[in-house]
Amino acid sequence: MPPSLAPGLTLYICRHGETEANVEKRFQGLTLDTPLTAKGCEQAREIAGILGHHTPSPAQLDYVSSPLQRARRTMEIVRETLGLPAAGYSTDDRLVEIDLGAWDGLTDAQARALDPVIYDQRKADKWSIRVPGGENYADVAKRCESFVAGLSADTFAVTHGAYTRVLRGLFEGLTWQQMSGLDETQGVLFRVRGTIVERLEA
Repeated sequence: MPPSLAPGLTLYICRHGETEANVEKRFQGLTLDTPLTAKGCEQAREIAGILGHHTPSPAQLDYVSSPLQRARRTMEIVRETLGLPAAGYSTDDRLVEIDLGAWDGLTDAQARALDPVIYDQRKADKWSIRVPGGENYADVAKRCESFVAGLSADTFAVTHGAYTRVLRGLFEGLTWQQMSGLDETQGVLFRVRGTIVERLEA
């Protein structure tokens, strides 16, 4: 059964802005935490504009971020752009990106070269097969469900690409294949009410 926000609650969630590793097309999980690019900083400001447009009183929201630096910097830019103190947010380990274990920092080709059999098995079943030393989609889904269940106020959260795909997929009742096929757009905001996910753009 898909998770659902409690009646009356709204969750705004986004991926962090573009990073150096994103530009280099490298897997970026927990250990590789490269800075935002200039474009990534601008994307964070765009998120602030979207949030400000769709939220009557941004200052009344709870603000929570993944503890990884790329997400925290995105959050701080959002808050500064909204005229709020940069540091006025909390972090939550449940929002971290999928743990990519031995693949963290590698390109797709480099990851497959480590062990083609495991790579292909994981590609065929991202829900159950873990990246060597890392997580699978089911592990991420448990964190998503725990985070959603704990929400008690309207919240803005900054997280990561795979995490947002899994979270959106859970709300929408998608298969893991459909989750994997979702985009990892940066510079857009998703609004969740109940089980309904809406994309908000500038």
